Amino acid sequence: MFRLILTALILVAVPATANAEAQDYEFDKKHTMIMFNVGHMGMSHSWGKFLDFDGDIKFDEESPESSSVDMTIQTASINMDDEKWEDHLKNQDFFDVKEYPTMTFKSTGIQTTGGNTGKLTGDLTLLGVTKPITLDVTFNKAGKRPMGNAYAAGFSAKGEVTRSEFGMDYGIPMVDDKVNLIIEVEIEREGPSPESTDESGESEDDSE
Repeated sequence: MFRLILTALILVAVPATANAEAQDYEFDKKHTMIMFNVGHMGMSHSWGKFLDFDGDIKFDEESPESSSVDMTIQTASINMDDEKWEDHLKNQDFFDVKEYPTMTFKSTGIQTTGGNTGKLTGDLTLLGVTKPITLDVTFNKAGKRPMGNAYAAGFSAKGEVTRSEFGMDYGIPMVDDKVNLIIEVEIEREGPSPESTDESGESEDDSE
């Protein structure tokens, strides 16, 4: 009984995340896609994507709640595979890229919902308006790249944005108010995998 009580006291005094440390990663832009689709007159869903983005991402594989994302997207990089359509989306009816050249997403929390799933909440700023959104995220895989020394991880995310909440109400209801987000992300960091690093900061290979 004494040992059980002692163990319980230790667990309370030392949180499970005490040793968690989120690592700095970079977006692998070749394998990251920020896409969306929106209903058109109830007949189809039009697809688009943003080609220019950057940001900071911290990822802790053992304690995902310690991870964070801070991303900036260049709104003029919208791509619809049609120049005339893109020009319209860039004007004041939609993204008004001259006045608002960027939109940002900054995470505010992560909640795990399963072995490889979670909900990522954050603040989306678009057209100068900031609103909270939630993304359903699936952690796909992590591991060392077959070539080179990079350690990488991949995720799939889905969410929904009500564009009128940001002041983008042109075309409603012919063009849906709800916009579906579909995001595929790969991130990477140079060096050994996180689990191969001991408390001294040296990798297992370096310590031999």
